[in-house]
Amino acid sequence: MDLEGKKIGFGLTGSHCTYAAVFPQIERLIEMGAEIVPVVSYTFQSTDSKFGTASDHMDKLREITGREPITTIVDAEPLGPIEPLDCMVLAPLTGNSMSRLANAITDSPVLMAAKATIRNGNPVVIAVSTNDALGLNGVNLMRLMATKLMYFVPYGQDDPVKKPNSLVADMTYIPDTIKLAIENKQIQPVLIARNS
Repeated sequence: MDLEGKKIGFGLTGSHCTYAAVFPQIERLIEMGAEIVPVVSYTFQSTDSKFGTASDHMDKLREITGREPITTIVDAEPLGPIEPLDCMVLAPLTGNSMSRLANAITDSPVLMAAKATIRNGNPVVIAVSTNDALGLNGVNLMRLMATKLMYFVPYGQDDPVKKPNSLVADMTYIPDTIKLAIENKQIQPVLIARNS
């Protein structure tokens, strides 16, 4: 299955170190014929870091998608009944946003877009990037893994020695995960060796 004509929401949260791995996957999806609707968290749109400025990241997203990213909860809400998506991707999804999603807290544009997609009975693809997935956030990760319509990009420990609780998805699997999620299937294996 290709992604020609599929309308895919792409939500980015505040894992700044992961953007360089995510942007090429958005480009791949566009090359595969998908229409990308970018949605960004408040952290993405306002936080500068050693990995780049918020304005540079916003500009890059505009350049890749040719669209103005959705930046408010109000603007994300129509992705439910009015402008439905075939799939919503959350990449990278931080531990902070993951905990909110797992506990039905909708306090950002990205989480509203995910909620709107679930409301329509369509899949949400999650690419985790969090330092505490094997710590306090483990319960939230497992809750989402057991939730209908949630599909995971394969992930593993990125630095088991220095960051033993950290898990990061291999972003190169995003397109394949989406293809299967649209067919209501989870790509396998979910757990992969991912040491840096």
